[in-house]
Amino acid sequence: MPKDNPNSKIYYESFQDAVERNRPKIPAVKKQLEDAGVKYVMGAWIDLHGIPKTKPVPMSDFEQLCLGKGPQFAVHSISYVPELSPADSDQVVVPDLDAVYICPWDTSMAIIFSDLYWEDAPYNVCPRQALKRAMHEAAQEGYTGYAGVEPEFIVMKYDENGLPVKAFDDDPANGLRPRRQAFGYDVEYSVDSMPFLKDMIDIIEGLGWNLHDVVAEGAYSQFELDFHYTNMLEMSDRLAFLRIVLKEVAKKHGMFVTFMPKPTVGDWRSGAHINMSMQHESRPGENIFETPDGEWSDESRWAVGGLMQHAEAITAITCPTVNSYNGLVPRVGGFEGGTVTWAPTNITYGFNNRSAQFRLPQSRHCIENRACDMTMNVYLAMAMHLTCAVQGIENKIDPGKPTDFDLYSKTEAELSDLGIRRLPRTLYNAIEALRGDDMAKHVMGPVMRKSYLEYKNDEWERYHQSVTDWEVQEYLRLY
Repeated sequence: MPKDNPNSKIYYESFQDAVERNRPKIPAVKKQLEDAGVKYVMGAWIDLHGIPKTKPVPMSDFEQLCLGKGPQFAVHSISYVPELSPADSDQVVVPDLDAVYICPWDTSMAIIFSDLYWEDAPYNVCPRQALKRAMHEAAQEGYTGYAGVEPEFIVMKYDENGLPVKAFDDDPANGLRPRRQAFGYDVEYSVDSMPFLKDMIDIIEGLGWNLHDVVAEGAYSQFELDFHYTNMLEMSDRLAFLRIVLKEVAKKHGMFVTFMPKPTVGDWRSGAHINMSMQHESRPGENIFETPDGEWSDESRWAVGGLMQHAEAITAITCPTVNSYNGLVPRVGGFEGGTVTWAPTNITYGFNNRSAQFRLPQSRHCIENRACDMTMNVYLAMAMHLTCAVQGIENKIDPGKPTDFDLYSKTEAELSDLGIRRLPRTLYNAIEALRGDDMAKHVMGPVMRKSYLEYKNDEWERYHQSVTDWEVQEYLRLY
């Protein structure tokens, strides 16, 4: 069990403790918002899918909101959490006054990420609270987790017939389309995209996230952002806010953004790789994955071992849709840019090996999980990564030898002989792994895990009740 650490921040706080934590901060935050011209505040809690939900309030109710006297929510009526009934109490939000985001596209509004409470205790289906608990337990063991995320997305618009098409694509499918990855890194397409990208870049820079670059990715109209890492809670809030930012900026340009991992067969998968590092609480600023002479530490290998031990369950959270698994394949015949996907396919690790789930990059000392996409609940994903990594370090779990070779070129028999497991091939495989994983039960709590499994099982069953175009084309005239 985690050791008691009186110096760590306590996240098992009651509703009243959370309110009292807010009380001394309220005047300064209120002044900050009023000085910025904010008139409307959204205390945003996170649902089972990682999507923010809210009820806007005027600034005149700001103090009441911060004291837990703002809007209440019947979360169990909309988020597939059937353990509560219409006769049960509603949930209450308590804003986190360290997570205040003034909306750059409309500075009359602010979003404050919040925690859910139910009958004076942390609500057991609050993903943000689950991450806070994981951070608290890691701190009791003496560790702090940090992360960066590499979000990828596709920008689209509606054509004259009301059909969704790529926003930046002057090579229509029925025209003379280049066969080999015209869009990736391309200067012309980057220039053409700059009216949208400039607005996005200016907003992210204004937020102080230290944007490093924007990448025109492999699929037409697909982009990736790289900005600086921070602690896991702040990074999760940033990703939740970024998803809102991107959609709002796109709307102003008559477009929309999709985070669907694989919209068509020809598209490159949109991922959201999590890059995690860790520090000792007693030695802040020192990355424990790097030795003094710049090598990879034993702790980094043990952390990988912990992550690999629970990789299937982690993937049920980081790749949570039916569509997610269309991208976790080695090759695609109709692929724009060749056939090789560069997607992770196997549960192993390697030094700069992009075909492995866990990559130890050549440019930084962090563990990159490449089996993640933008549909994930990032709060639950971070909680699982941190808890599994701490377990790996504390128990010195050996991940085995790195696989520094092309996994795509190995047969199933060769991989089996090497003891290398395949990533889940379907959402069903992933959720069955999550169902049997005790670490996931600990991190999520039994009620939230049960709700998550029930929702995802329903998603899988509904998928299998549909008849796809592929099935019609494959079977209708064959049999």
